[in-house]
Amino acid sequence: MALRLWASSAANALKISSSGARAVAPAYSISRYFSTVLDGLKYTSSHEWVKNDGSVATIGISDHAQGHLGEVVFVELPEAGTKVSQGGAFGNVESVKATSDVNSPISGEVVEVNAKLTETPGLINTSPYEDGWMIKVKPSSPTELDALLDSAKYTKHCEEEDAH
Repeated sequence: MALRLWASSAANALKISSSGARAVAPAYSISRYFSTVLDGLKYTSSHEWVKNDGSVATIGISDHAQGHLGEVVFVELPEAGTKVSQGGAFGNVESVKATSDVNSPISGEVVEVNAKLTETPGLINTSPYEDGWMIKVKPSSPTELDALLDSAKYTKHCEEEDAH
C-alpha cells in the first residue's frame, strides 16, 4: 500500500498519468511542463516581460519565472513617479522558496502600480500576464524594446536554461 501511494505521488509530481487500462500498449503518457510564453510581448533573459501599448508599457514576471519561484507570498513594488532604468531592480518577489529582485526591461517613469498584488500576491502565480502584472511605465527610451527577446527567442532561452 505504501509503495502504491508513493508511486501515485511520484507520478503526480512527474506529471505522469495512467489510463487505468492494462492493455498491451503503454499505460502511461509523460507530459513535460512547458511555461506559457505569449506572442506580442518582449522578454528579458532574467524573465521579466513587457507589453508596449504606445505611451505606456506594462511589466511583470514571466510564467517561467513564477513556476521556478513557487508560491508567491509577498511583493514589494515602487511608488508611482519612481524612475526605473533598463536592467535595474525596481522591486522584489518573495516566494516560499526565495526572494528575487525584479528588473525593469525598459527605462522610464512608473505611472501605475498593481495594488491588487499587496493583498493577493499569488496573482503572479495564477495570472502572470493578466492580473499579475506589476507596474506600468511611461518609457523614456522606446528603442530599448528592440534589444529584448521576442517569444521565440525567449522560449529557446528558457529551454537552454532548463537543460543546464
